[in-house]
Amino acid sequence: MNRLLIFRLKILMTIFVVTALGFGSKLYSGIGSGWFNNSLAGLFYEIFWCLVVFIIHPRLNAFKIASGVFFITSVLEFLQLWHPPFLQMIRSTFIGSALIGNSFNWLDFPYYLAGCITGVIIMRYLDHSSGKNNNHPEKETGNK
Repeated sequence: MNRLLIFRLKILMTIFVVTALGFGSKLYSGIGSGWFNNSLAGLFYEIFWCLVVFIIHPRLNAFKIASGVFFITSVLEFLQLWHPPFLQMIRSTFIGSALIGNSFNWLDFPYYLAGCITGVIIMRYLDHSSGKNNNHPEKETGNK
């Protein structure tokens, strides 16, 4: 198996774990459920999107990926102040609400930032554990 495939499989396994943690925090109904559902879930949301971009474009700089994800999710957060019928219809479903949110909250931004920082740490760890350093797995396959 080539190194790029193994590298992407590691990212994919990490995405599965983060997705399970994210949905678990969204669906949690015990003590502190409001915090788990509405705040902590934002951290996993950011990590998820960082990893999705990373699996598609593994040569992109982790900080640039996280910065882009933070920017886009911040725009989505501000869109929650807008309530046209088509967005309300999307937000009325669990997946729609989980993906684009349903209410604006300034306190979501620290969790977005923490998720992006954690995403950078995870992406750098995956890069390092692949033996990349100066020899990225994509270079071996000739892909650019």
